[in-house]
Formats: sequence, structure tokens, C-alpha cells
Amino acid sequence: MTRPPDTVTRAAGPGPAPATAVLRRRAETGLALRLARSAAAPEGARPRTEEVTGWLAERLRAHRFRVDRIPFADLEDWAFAPESGNLGHRSGRFFSVEGVGVTVDRGPFPHWQQPIIHQPEVGILGILAKEIDGVLHFLMQAKMEPGNRNLLQLSPTVQATRSNYTRVHKGADVRYLEYFLGPRRGRVLADVLQSEHGSWFLRKANRNVLVETDEDVAPHEDFRWLTLGQIGRLLRLDNLVNMDSRTVLAGLPTASTEDRHARALHTDRELLSWITTQRARHEVRVERLPLAGVRDWHRTPTAVERADGRYFRVVAVAVEADSRETADWTQPLIEPTGRGVTAFLVRRIDGVPHLLVHARVEAGLLDVLELAPTVQCAPENHAHLDPADRPPFLDEVLTAGPERIRYEAVHSEEGGRFLNAESRYLVVEADPGAPQEPPKGYLWVTPGQLGALAQHARYVNVQARTLLACINAGAVDSL
Repeated sequence: MTRPPDTVTRAAGPGPAPATAVLRRRAETGLALRLARSAAAPEGARPRTEEVTGWLAERLRAHRFRVDRIPFADLEDWAFAPESGNLGHRSGRFFSVEGVGVTVDRGPFPHWQQPIIHQPEVGILGILAKEIDGVLHFLMQAKMEPGNRNLLQLSPTVQATRSNYTRVHKGADVRYLEYFLGPRRGRVLADVLQSEHGSWFLRKANRNVLVETDEDVAPHEDFRWLTLGQIGRLLRLDNLVNMDSRTVLAGLPTASTEDRHARALHTDRELLSWITTQRARHEVRVERLPLAGVRDWHRTPTAVERADGRYFRVVAVAVEADSRETADWTQPLIEPTGRGVTAFLVRRIDGVPHLLVHARVEAGLLDVLELAPTVQCAPENHAHLDPADRPPFLDEVLTAGPERIRYEAVHSEEGGRFLNAESRYLVVEADPGAPQEPPKGYLWVTPGQLGALAQHARYVNVQARTLLACINAGAVDSL
């Protein structure tokens, strides 16, 4: 992949590449091959794949977990500010719920206002890797999040906000944090700041990092070593691998990022130019507003919501979780009002699989837009619109027969901030009769090109990274 435009390169004189550069390229090639072996080895160290769901069920029974909806008045350490109405924590840390006003230059909704989560601190999503019997394994955690419908899912080794790992809540230390902070105790395989949900977070980013260790790391009873192939099988199951695991796995330097982009419909340089052009042609204005003044939204004792019931609501919960750093707490969450549909259309062009990406504008993104799946919406929110204003390709995805579906599973979004937020994720063969030239704002790219961009900040959105993780782990059929 050519270097993205925000990367500095130095001119090289004539002659062979420096030895350090050659060694670096060899190391990266070796890593891609090791990842391929891990993806092809679904049965690694115990537990075997079929035992993982049983282990998760056993960990669910072993702990005390409970989540109850509560009125805002029962929130502890959280309150609405008297003047702005913003909902924040008394420490000033963690996050707050505020308002934004958004103006865009195209689409059926050129102006709107909404609540949004403001969480300026950068958290860590870290996965620890280690070779076991010659195969790369990943240390995954059975972690409870209050917003998950089934509470317990497979998460990264470390999944913590800065407020959590600096113990603002005065809770226990985060296990295995020492591999991702402070003096290095392993080799960094991937490390990048990535955005999160641009419709619900305001300019939120987390550090996605993968570290390989040679140390003998004994897993705690809530952790297990799994191969990439095992994780791929688990990604075919509903609500099992959480969002934070998926976004880290999307940044793996797999063989597809090194090979397939060479046979793409568009060169890497053309792709980067297209992204820059899309960002330049859109005019987006985002203004922070007091939550109390957000138009079309109102506050009740139990929710901040719209009168028409669309999009989402802000609610409050009380949580008990004896496996977490703090055993009980209260907090606000965003609850979507419908299940999302998130899908890539895929087609072979000159024999090479290509995904149809969308240059999607979202109010909370730092760089206007990022590459998103072909379809990303909650269909119920668009049912009242004229067909011309509905998201392109939505009907093609919703009506696709089983013979065209290469991947399908329901996955939870970020369970630490969103309540019962689920999307039906799909990879669907494009209509063979459809023209190869997509509409404006859409482009055919290879999985390798998308994967190479995911190794850099602010190019690939979190929903596209979920589907990319499924591809990297071998969960998608015939791709």
C-alpha cells in the first residue's frame, strides 16, 4: 500500500535499500504468514472451539451480573448540569452526554440536532499474542459489558478507558495492562488510533494495539488463548465476539494486504486521491450545543428521546459485576430504537474480490468521513422516506437470497456505552446484472486495500472494521 498522505517519507538516493528496511519488510512478511497459519489452525491450545461457548456460559454462571434500568434521579455520581443540561460525572472524567447541531451539504436531512457522547480521553484496546506450539495465539477475555444483550462476550486482553486504568473509580488494577503501557515487554505488531461510532461519539478515538510476548503468561480464569481461526469460527456466531476485539483484529497485517491490492481495479494512489476528493467535496459543520436545548428531543424521568421514537434514546442503568474493576456502579447509556443492517456488497472483478465501500459522512468523525460498508443504517429509521431518499443498496441487501449471502451474523456494538445496540452484519454477492460503475460516493476496493488502510488512523470506520475482521479471521465464505 502506498503511504497515506499524513505519513512523512524521506527521499532515498540510488542504490539498494538500507539493511534495516529489508529486515523490516521480512519481519512483516513473516508476520503475515504466521497470521495465515493461525487463521488456518482453528483448533489450537485448549479450549477447543466448540468448548469456548461452554466456557463463556460457565464464566457467566461463576459471576454475579445484573443490569437494571433506573430513573435518572437514581444515578450516583452523575447529574444534569443546571444550566446546560449536559449529563456528566462529578469527577469530570469518563464521558458526558451533550448536544450537537449538524449541517451537511447533501442528503435528505441537511440540518439536525441530537445528543452525543463526548469522551475526549483515549482508551486502550489491546490484544496480547504468543506462539504456542508454533502457532500464534491471542489472549481473549470473557468480559461483561452492561449494554450487551447477553452481558458476557469475548473481548481484548485489555479494554479500558484512561479513567479506568488510572483508577478514577478507585477499583482494582486492569489485568495485563503492563504489556501495553510503560517499558515494553513484547514486540508491537500493530498500533493505531481508530475512531469509534461517528453517529454517537464526538471525535472519539481508541488505541488499537497488538503486542507479541515470549513470556510465559498464565491466563486468569476469565481469559483464554485462542488462534485466529478459532476466533473466525466464533465470529460466525451471534453476539459472541465484542466490538473492541473486532476493531483490533481488523488492523492485522494479513497476506491480503500485501498481495491482493496489486490486482485491484484502482491503484492505491487512485484510492487515496478518491478519499481526499470525497473529503474535500463535502461541507460539514458540527456545533456543540447544551443538551437541554437540543431541538426535537425532550427529557423524561427515564430517557432523553425524540417524540417520534426514532434513532435512539439516552437512558440510565444500575450495574452489578463482580468480575470488573468496580463491582457496582450506575451510568447513562445510549439505546438505539431498532436493529441495524450493516453490509458489504462484493463482486469479482477480473477474478479478484472487491468490496463496495461508501465514503460516509458522520457528525462525530474527526476527518469528515471514513470508508464505511455499502449499507449502514437501521431500516426502521428510513421506512417513512421516499424510495429516492432511502440508503442506496439497502433493498438489494434486504432482499438477497441465501445463495448470495457469504457471511451473516448479529453483532453487538460497544457494550460499555450502548444498550442492546445490535447490527445484522452481512457480506452479500452483488447483483451480477448491476453495472460495475457505482454511484457517487461509492468505490470498489479489494479487501487487501481496505486492510492496508485500516492499519492507519481515520480511514476505515468501526462498522467496516468489523466486517474486515471477519475476513481476516476466515469467517467469510468464498472470498
